[in-house]
Amino acid sequence: MITVAFFNNTGGVGKTSLVYHLAWALSDLNVRVLLADLDPQANLTALCLPEERLGEIWSADEPSRQTIVGAVCDLRQEIGDLRVVPAEAVSRRIGLLVGDVDLATFEEKLSEAWPKCLDGHEPSDRATSAFYHAIRGAAEAWGAHVALIDVGPNLSAINRSALLAAEWVVTPLKADLFSTRGLRSFGPALRRWQSEWFERLAKNPPPASFELPTGKMEAAGYVVVQPSLYGDEAIKAYQTWLERLPGEYVRALGLPPIKGFDPRVHRDPRCLAVVRHYGSLVAMARAAQKPIFHLSPADGALGSHAAAAREAGTKFRDLARLLCIHIGLERPKRTVGAAT
Repeated sequence: MITVAFFNNTGGVGKTSLVYHLAWALSDLNVRVLLADLDPQANLTALCLPEERLGEIWSADEPSRQTIVGAVCDLRQEIGDLRVVPAEAVSRRIGLLVGDVDLATFEEKLSEAWPKCLDGHEPSDRATSAFYHAIRGAAEAWGAHVALIDVGPNLSAINRSALLAAEWVVTPLKADLFSTRGLRSFGPALRRWQSEWFERLAKNPPPASFELPTGKMEAAGYVVVQPSLYGDEAIKAYQTWLERLPGEYVRALGLPPIKGFDPRVHRDPRCLAVVRHYGSLVAMARAAQKPIFHLSPADGALGSHAAAAREAGTKFRDLARLLCIHIGLERPKRTVGAAT
C-alpha cells in the first residue's frame, strides 16, 4: 500500500476536487483506494458523503466517533493509544477515513510532541505518528492499493504529521503569484521536516514493537489546475506564470536537475497533468455526488457538458495512470468503467 499526500501551502487551487476525482479515476482503473481526509475543514468528506450520513457520524461522542478524531482522541487526552477506525465506503473500490472539523483540537498536542519525539520520547512518537498508523490500519482493513491524503493549505503541526505519513507528495498548483509564493515556503518546510525526522530516526531508532514512518515524503510531481480564462490579459498572465512553474517547483523542492530539461510545463516530466476547472460541471457533480466524468444526461450533462465530462474522464484516467508509474504502483491493466 502506497501513501500519497496532496499539498499546497495556498488555498483555492482545487486540491480537494483533484483528490476526489483522481480517486474515482483510479477506481475506474480497478485500483482500490483509501481517501484520508486530514484537513480540519473536512471538505473531502463533504464531497464523498451525503449530509445525512455525515450528520450521523459526527453526532457520536468522540470516543465512539468513526472519524480521524475518534482515532486520535485518547492520544490527545493522554488517556490511551490510537484506535483504528474503519473506512467508510464511498463506492466498491473507494473507502474514506472520515474527516472531522474537531481535528483542529489535535493541533496543540502535535505541536508539543514534535520536539519531544525528536529526542525519542515514546508518548510523543505515538502522537506524531498517529496519522501514519490510522491510515495504515484503515487501508489494510479496506484492502487499499493506495491511500490519497488530503490536507489543509498551511504549515501546521497537523500537516507536518500528515505529510510524515506519506511516501509521496503531489503539489496541485495554479499558474499565478499565490501558488508560486506558496511553493517558496512549502518546499523548504518539507525539506526541514524530513531532515529533522531522519535525524530523529538515526539518533533514537524506534523499538521493534512500534513502527515509525520513514519520513520519505518524496516529490511525485505537480498538477496544474487551469482556471477559466476570460480576456487577453488573463490569458497572457496565465501563460507568463505557467512558464515559471517548472523552475519554481525544482528550486522550492530542492530537486536535482534533469538532463536535457525543457522548461515548458507540457514538456516537464515532473508535471503530471494540466487539468481544467470544468466550471459549472463541478457544481453539477457535487449535486449528483459523483465525479464529473460519471455524470449522465439524467444529471444534466447534455451537449457540450457531456463532451466536457468525457474529456474530464480521459484527463483524469491519464493522470491516474501516470501517477501509478511515478509512485511505483503496478500499472492498471484494464478499465472497469463507471459502475463502481
